Amino acid sequence: MSSKRARQRPGNARATADGLKLHRRTVRLDGREHTVIGLRPGTDARFSTNEFHRTWHVLSDGHGARLLARLLWGLSYQSRPGTLLVIDRPFLTPTPFDGDPADPIVIVPSWHTPFTTHTARALSRALPLRGASDGTVRWRTHGLDTALEDPRRWLSDTVPPWRPDRGRVERRNGLIGLQPADAQEMRVWAVQAGWLDPSGRHGTDYATLGPWRHGYTGEIQVFRDFRRDVAVARRARADVLSCTDETAAEDLRPLIWDRAGAIKRGRDVPPEGRQTELLAEP
Repeated sequence: MSSKRARQRPGNARATADGLKLHRRTVRLDGREHTVIGLRPGTDARFSTNEFHRTWHVLSDGHGARLLARLLWGLSYQSRPGTLLVIDRPFLTPTPFDGDPADPIVIVPSWHTPFTTHTARALSRALPLRGASDGTVRWRTHGLDTALEDPRRWLSDTVPPWRPDRGRVERRNGLIGLQPADAQEMRVWAVQAGWLDPSGRHGTDYATLGPWRHGYTGEIQVFRDFRRDVAVARRARADVLSCTDETAAEDLRPLIWDRAGAIKRGRDVPPEGRQTELLAEP
């Protein structure tokens, strides 16, 4: 038997259709066995996370949003107690704003799988999951394509206007947990994600998650130039760190934003090792 790991064919790396293949692992967390679903190596989707105005954001591009929609929709039907779906390295990138590192993302069917502080701590310590998976799951998402043909109508027909949003997005032990309250709400989040389109004038789109409580606990935000912006932010961060002794994020970020703006404007001149040169660029 060959010891080589099976990898996706190049043509399947960007596939987000029904029947997507995912990996399944059994992981013991806080004294209980959990089924952890994850993306297969070679999957061509990238995500990031950040907090802004006390709202946790999942960041990606249109392709990533469509994949996230498949993951949410399929989990609403296929999960069993003790199921978690994890997006971890290598599918995480730094943020496209300032190159901050991203946290792993955990999608939790919270109506039957508790995600306690102890569970989150154990999972955080277990990541990244290594070694061969326990098997492959064929991810079925019947009904999602029909819902996305007219998402506005699907939402109005499916979700009663008086039904409150009860799910939440929160950070626990370095993990960003997407926790819809029930299967229907998970499908609503799936349609909201799959509906996102960053091709418009502003190059971005977003969907809020959870109830309004002087702000939403979560948001999915997509960018047309997500990967380019990530590359620029990564470069800008490296340039700034090579020129300054500052370590506090609040001190670094303005410098990184300035440097990223300079790179995007075409002033891609390597810094000479002095912080003042970064600040002096128009």
